[in-house]
Amino acid sequence: MKPRHLKKLTKKTGMPPGAVCYIGEQRDFIPNLNLIEYSPDFFEQKTIKRISEVDVAGRNHVHWLNVEGIHDTQLIEQIGEHFQLHPLILEDIVNTSQRPKLEEYDNCVFITLKSLVFNEKEKRVTPEQISIVLFKNLVITFQEQIGDTLSEVLERIKLSKFKIRGKGTDYLVYALIDLIVDKYYFSIEALGSQLELLEDEVFNNPSPASLQKIQSIKHELLEVRRSVYPLREVINRFQKDDLDFINENNLKYFNDVYDHTIKIIDTIETYRELNTGLKDIYLSSISLKMNQIMQVLTIVGAIFIPITFLAGVYGMNFDYMPELHWKYSYPVFWLIILLIIGALITFFRRKKWL
Repeated sequence: MKPRHLKKLTKKTGMPPGAVCYIGEQRDFIPNLNLIEYSPDFFEQKTIKRISEVDVAGRNHVHWLNVEGIHDTQLIEQIGEHFQLHPLILEDIVNTSQRPKLEEYDNCVFITLKSLVFNEKEKRVTPEQISIVLFKNLVITFQEQIGDTLSEVLERIKLSKFKIRGKGTDYLVYALIDLIVDKYYFSIEALGSQLELLEDEVFNNPSPASLQKIQSIKHELLEVRRSVYPLREVINRFQKDDLDFINENNLKYFNDVYDHTIKIIDTIETYRELNTGLKDIYLSSISLKMNQIMQVLTIVGAIFIPITFLAGVYGMNFDYMPELHWKYSYPVFWLIILLIIGALITFFRRKKWL
């Protein structure tokens, strides 16, 4: 079975750079095109059927086109042609195994990152690739599937009391990235809760199922780490690179997201160390249980050694053994056996071996 982050990469073998080839989970729904336009005193949201309906020229509004569904490569190519996107951007958009990154082009900035959702039923982290294209007065977001991943930002735009209505497209990009990073906390907290329960289980009642859970959480933490670590570099570039599309006054907001990312990374490393420690504790617990079993068996064997010796002596076929012809030989034999057992048990208890 292939790891989740290796999603049919062989499909791109031999293809030229910029080839639009979808790599990801099989999807069969019709993509949604949602267009949001807003300014301090204006808001409009509508679903469009054709990409040609998007017209941002001559309008002093912020435009946000949210594309839900990237498996339709023909639609992605139409979007690329309409907005003059570089072929390498289109290639990265439809490749869901893409590493989070930021690239600056002549007419836009391209960002790709991962949104993480913890599936309570399957007890696993489900990643979704989010691609963002930033223009001067337009932001295009690409989601793998239909969902409410970015709905919180949309709700803030609807309410005019939030400052996002008076900001530009760069602030919208910040709000989207900040939302995605904030949602990392939910997945990490869920994994942390699993680790706490697993810690009690490993201490009190370790089993082969416990080891499987430890391995499962290890893979989930690696999935989160693979999504968050490169994102630190992406956000750092907002601060260090002189990007034409980012207002200098908004850099402080990206700095705040950077701080959140570092905190998440620290938490991930802590959980990874804890998970590794649980594996060591599990192995130690199993070893301890085995030692306890061997100790009991050794004590039982030690008790039966003198009994076996006596039984062997008086089980020999000699005619002249005086004790054999004494009428009290049998009860005395058992009395000696019980005294030996009692003496050995008392000795083991004093040594705290029992």
